[in-house]
Amino acid sequence: MLSKIGIRPVIDGRQFGIRESLEVQTMNMAKAAAELISSKVRHASGEPMECVIADTTIGGIAESAACADKFATENIVATLTVTPCWCYVTQVIDENPNTIKAVWGFNGTERPGAVFLAAANSAYAQIGMPCFSIYGHDVKDADDTVIPSDVEEKILRFARCAAAVGDMKNKSYVNIGSQAMGIAGAYCNEEFFRDYLGIHPEWVDMTEIIRREKLGIYDEAEYKKALAWIKEKCPEGVDINPTPGMTYMRPVLSAKEKEENWEFIAKMTCIIRDILKGNPKLAEMGWLEESKGRNAVLGGFQGQRMWTDFMPNADFTEAILNTTFDWNGAREPIPFATENDTLNGTTLMFLHLLTGRAAVFADVRTYWSPDSVKRVTGWTPNGKAANGFIHLINSGAAALDGTGAVKDENGESVMKPWWDMTEKDIDACLNATTWPCANLGYFRGGGFSSSYSTQGVMPCTFARVNYVKHLGPTIQIIEGYTVELPEDVNKTLLGRTDPTWPSTWFAPITVPDKVAVSDVYNVMANWGANHGAISYGHIGADLITMCSM
Repeated sequence: MLSKIGIRPVIDGRQFGIRESLEVQTMNMAKAAAELISSKVRHASGEPMECVIADTTIGGIAESAACADKFATENIVATLTVTPCWCYVTQVIDENPNTIKAVWGFNGTERPGAVFLAAANSAYAQIGMPCFSIYGHDVKDADDTVIPSDVEEKILRFARCAAAVGDMKNKSYVNIGSQAMGIAGAYCNEEFFRDYLGIHPEWVDMTEIIRREKLGIYDEAEYKKALAWIKEKCPEGVDINPTPGMTYMRPVLSAKEKEENWEFIAKMTCIIRDILKGNPKLAEMGWLEESKGRNAVLGGFQGQRMWTDFMPNADFTEAILNTTFDWNGAREPIPFATENDTLNGTTLMFLHLLTGRAAVFADVRTYWSPDSVKRVTGWTPNGKAANGFIHLINSGAAALDGTGAVKDENGESVMKPWWDMTEKDIDACLNATTWPCANLGYFRGGGFSSSYSTQGVMPCTFARVNYVKHLGPTIQIIEGYTVELPEDVNKTLLGRTDPTWPSTWFAPITVPDKVAVSDVYNVMANWGANHGAISYGHIGADLITMCSM
């Protein structure tokens, strides 16, 4: 059962005139809030956020208890208490320690809704329960049933974030493999996942992929469909092998080896998806345990080095799982972390659950100052890029939505929620992506990297969850824009790193009087880790709100 939001209309309980005069107005506030949320907020899986309204207005402790009993069977993740008037505070507020709480006090003059709101906030502070306070900027008439725009914004932000919290609760992070290349973020911190996120950590050895491939524990028809789609839609890109100075025993892959790579990669993608989410087809084949999956909301793959030194890398798998489509068409992305960076995987999950969109995993690779760009290419950055930019580039895997190839009605680049992706959108992403043979200096077992340069100027948010000893989890957030460079400049700069990898040029919005983000250089210099994740839109306020939950 998906999580829901409970709506609690609370009222002045005084009979013989006061309560009776407020019943309609109070219940209408609840109905309006429920309609607003259900019509404009979706779970990441695409379903509307369902609201459950108390059976009656709540004027005292007995009615509050009746409401709690009703909500107990409805998987309520958060409650929104609404009122236009004074109420008996501790008798009517939600004191369930397991729900996220908000109170909307109507800004009117006839009855003191704002006074109740302040008293409720005071009560929650005294009993140690956080509460989101919602109060309109302008005074409204008692018979005005339209939710003010500023109140609407606050209610929807609360609901979006509560939906995200509900969608991750009691799910799993599936570590496929362990820690990669000494990356601290790839150490799975059980305390963080259990205590902060309500997520259960799971570990699956990478040999499980080999076992399932060898024993045929995958859907053969699905594999063949995936492989046919790959051959039709995923053209191979430039092969840069052998790279200078390479002395490994296999400096290039033959055509036969590449074909075998693709066959294994298609199987591996199906297998990893089954490990994460399960597949009823496996039960039909007699593999009941494997068919159930691991209840994943996100996962990660170690890869380097134990796997990639002798097996095809998971670049295709990681890219496609994070993308809003595959060979079956549009579908919800599965956040899946390169190098099993659990903290950046968490960031991918946050961005996806809040928006329904794909998020792009990236190395925070290089700060390019305007002077450096001019020196190397002869071009002077302008527009959003005028103050320099940061090169976000992952070592082979990134969601194809990051191509910027999907356009809105104005022809501007956009990353859509997965439920809005059309066949035209899917084809645009595929046509903007090639799949070069992996750099065998890095990936001795081969594989294929997703290669593209992000098109257009898109508003976006770059973020990263970090973990600090004695402090706990923190999050860095910077809003900004993708920038598209002239083709010759893009080629020159990309060629200095690796032309086979997915590349995004990011221009953060800077704040001169804040040192850490005073300019683009300081954003780069103060970033807390080697990885980050980027999503469409300026959603920093939503991220902060969700993290506070």
